[in-house]
Amino acid sequence: MPARPQKLHAMSSPKPRLHVLTGCTAVGKTELALRWAEAHDAEIVSCDSLLFYRGMDIGTAKPTRAEIARVPHHLIDTQPVTDQMDITRYVELARAAVADIAARGRRILVAGGSGFYLKAFFAPVADAVSVPPELRARVAALNLAAQLDALRQINPDGLGALDIANPRRVSRALERCLASGKTLAVLAAEFARMPGPFADCEVQLCRLDRAPAELETRIAQRVEAMLAAGLVDEVRRLLPLGLKQNTSAAGSIGYRETIAMLEGTLPESELAATIVKNTRALVKKQRTWFRTQLPAHRELPATTATVESLFAQA
Repeated sequence: MPARPQKLHAMSSPKPRLHVLTGCTAVGKTELALRWAEAHDAEIVSCDSLLFYRGMDIGTAKPTRAEIARVPHHLIDTQPVTDQMDITRYVELARAAVADIAARGRRILVAGGSGFYLKAFFAPVADAVSVPPELRARVAALNLAAQLDALRQINPDGLGALDIANPRRVSRALERCLASGKTLAVLAAEFARMPGPFADCEVQLCRLDRAPAELETRIAQRVEAMLAAGLVDEVRRLLPLGLKQNTSAAGSIGYRETIAMLEGTLPESELAATIVKNTRALVKKQRTWFRTQLPAHRELPATTATVESLFAQA
C-alpha cells in the first residue's frame, strides 16, 4: 500500500499554493520558469519524466549547473539510470519537496511537460490496491492470452477501456482485480472518487504554446544543439551503466535513436532527422493530451508570455 501522504502546511495560507507551468517539448518553459522563480522567491519542482536520472543530461535538456545556481530545483538527479521511477514514488518525493519548500516560506513552481506526472497535481493517479509479490509472480507466469481469459472471467460485463494489446496494462489490471476481489468497473469507479495527491493544495495551472511551424523550427534547433553538445557520447557512457535496463529511459526520444545508431540499426546520417521526426510526433501527442486531460487553465503564447502574465496571482 502506498505510504501515507505527508501533511502539508503553508506559512500564510490554509493551503500551499502550487504554480504549475507546463507545455510541450521545446516550447520554452525552462527560461521563463527560472525568471518567474527568481522574481517570486520560488523553488522549482520538476515534473519531467527523465530528469530524475543521473547522467541523462544532454538528451533531456536538464537544467545546467548555472541554472540550478539561479534557482533551487527538486526531483532532479534523484537516482541512477537503472532505477526506474514510478508514479507512487514520484508523488512521495514531490509531496516531500512541496512540504519542505512551504515550511520555509518560499513559493512553489512545478515545471515540466510529462503528462503522467503532471496529472498527479490535479487528479488521482494511483489507487490503494496492494499487490503481494507472490500474486504478481503468478500473474507474470501467465501469457497474455491466459491473463485476458482470467480477466474476462472476473469481468463478465467486459474490460472497458483496457488496452488489451498492451501486456503491461493487462497484467496490472489482472493483478488489481485478483488482489482486491473487485471488477475493473468497480475499481474504476472507486478510483474516480479518490482525492488527488495534492487535493490539499491550491493549484494554479498555466500552459505555454507556440505555432506549429515555430515549434518545428525550435525542435530542429534543439536536436542540432544536443548532438553538438555530445549526446552520442553521453549515451555511449550510459550504456555500460545499465541504461537499457530502464525501458522508460532507454526508450525515450533522443536516447532510443542514439542507441539504435550505436548498435548499427540506424545509419548515423539519419540520426538527427529521426530524432526530429519522433520529437514532432511526441509534441503532437502532448498537445492532444493537454487539450483533453488538463483541467481549466491559463493558456499563453510563449512568444509573448511574461513573468507577470503567467499566473493570476503569485
